[in-house]
Amino acid sequence: MCNAEVTHSLGVHRTETDYNSARALAALILAGLLAGCAAGPDFKRPVIPDVPGYTAAPLPAQTASAPTTLGDAQHFSAGASVNAQWWHGLGSSKLDALIEQAFQASPTLASAKATLRQAQEFYAAQAGSTLYPQVDAGIGAQRQRLSPSILGQAGDAREFSLYNANIGVQYQLDLPGGNRRALEALAARAEYRRYELEGARLTLAANIVTTAITQARLAGQIRATEAILGAQGEQLHLTRERVRLGQAAPDDVLALQTQVEQTRAGIPLLRKQLQQNEHLLAVLAGRAPGTGGLPTFTLEGFTLPSDLPLVLPSELVRRRPDIQAAEALLHAANAEYGVAVAKLYPQLTISASLGSQALSTGALFGSGSAVWSFIGQLTQPLFNPGLPAEKRASLAAFDAAAANYQSVVLEALRNVADVLRALDNDAQTLAALTTADNAARGSLESMQRQYALGAASYIQLLTAQEQAQQNRINLIAAQAQRLVDSAALYQALGGGGWDDAS
Repeated sequence: MCNAEVTHSLGVHRTETDYNSARALAALILAGLLAGCAAGPDFKRPVIPDVPGYTAAPLPAQTASAPTTLGDAQHFSAGASVNAQWWHGLGSSKLDALIEQAFQASPTLASAKATLRQAQEFYAAQAGSTLYPQVDAGIGAQRQRLSPSILGQAGDAREFSLYNANIGVQYQLDLPGGNRRALEALAARAEYRRYELEGARLTLAANIVTTAITQARLAGQIRATEAILGAQGEQLHLTRERVRLGQAAPDDVLALQTQVEQTRAGIPLLRKQLQQNEHLLAVLAGRAPGTGGLPTFTLEGFTLPSDLPLVLPSELVRRRPDIQAAEALLHAANAEYGVAVAKLYPQLTISASLGSQALSTGALFGSGSAVWSFIGQLTQPLFNPGLPAEKRASLAAFDAAAANYQSVVLEALRNVADVLRALDNDAQTLAALTTADNAARGSLESMQRQYALGAASYIQLLTAQEQAQQNRINLIAAQAQRLVDSAALYQALGGGGWDDAS
């Protein structure tokens, strides 16, 4: 609460009119000075985290690489800016088009936009009713019967009509600044809704990217599993023939049949996941699952970003929508504390009206009698135990908002740290699986040559094919995970932001 002190010097010889004028002038000056003050402390942005990086151990300059699809090394570019349309870095035009369509059709974004507009209009309504005087016009008519006896006069009662028209002005001088603090809180909450909208757009884009990559992974794994099932089916057929010829035991058929049916049972599970994934992708795009028309994705249709941005923790807290939203709530709680403090100080309301009264409508705006009023009302709470309690409650709400802000910041730092470690470790996993895939392919080629020369049986060849396909399933999952990790990093860094989030 700022303090204002006004001193003035008046002449020794003055009339009563001069004295009243000077007193009124001093009151107006004091009111003008107080109008620039506001109860409670001004909001100060939280201190940025004083940490040099996200992980205890330093990150490598680049991730591991592997000679396979989506196996390139990725470099971390410290201080690089994040493109607002970061998903373009994945190199899929079908994905770009789908995300742009989702931004237009998503009911989630439509709801967030409407909530933002609501908050902005709440602010406009409150500003219109507190920053400016309220002016009202009124017109009325009444029929009266008046007896002269109430005035101590003789005579018969008279009946007459009385018409009046007036314009009234009312304004509350915001001396302690409670109205301005209330507006400040509403503006902060509108900012909170804006950051919610930005976060919803970022989450929607990331979910569509992840779902599209998952679709590509499941489709590839289904193809590999079907190839395994085909190889196992051939093995089962040959084993049955060997049993018929007396070259194998019936137990061999039972063992292979168990393996075939277990593999067969896995395919519907993968198909179920793929179909549910397609339903999710449709809903994310703002469509009903049964409408169709969605693009299909393959891992070969994506490009792994070679350069990944990496912002400092001090910059992260100024760009992530969830952190900015938590800061906006902290700002609102600070302002609402000022509103509670302002209620402890005097409230001054001024109202005035000017109008006309007449006995007929024709004389109302002509020869009618002019009437006016001017009222000033000063209210000072003397005994209201609820006001100090409200102040303490507002202070507790501010403390809770501050703790929530700190929690959101820590979770954001952990989120980025987890993604950075996942990028490094998953790249190493892909490198190892690529080596295993190359070994399995080499083993299969060797077995094919041996089979052609008669040095290996067809059963051995089918077994080598099965092992190669099984390793292929794991390789597909690792390739997809590298794309998912890249998208997760963009999301963890807050995306690139949008110039117009409304």
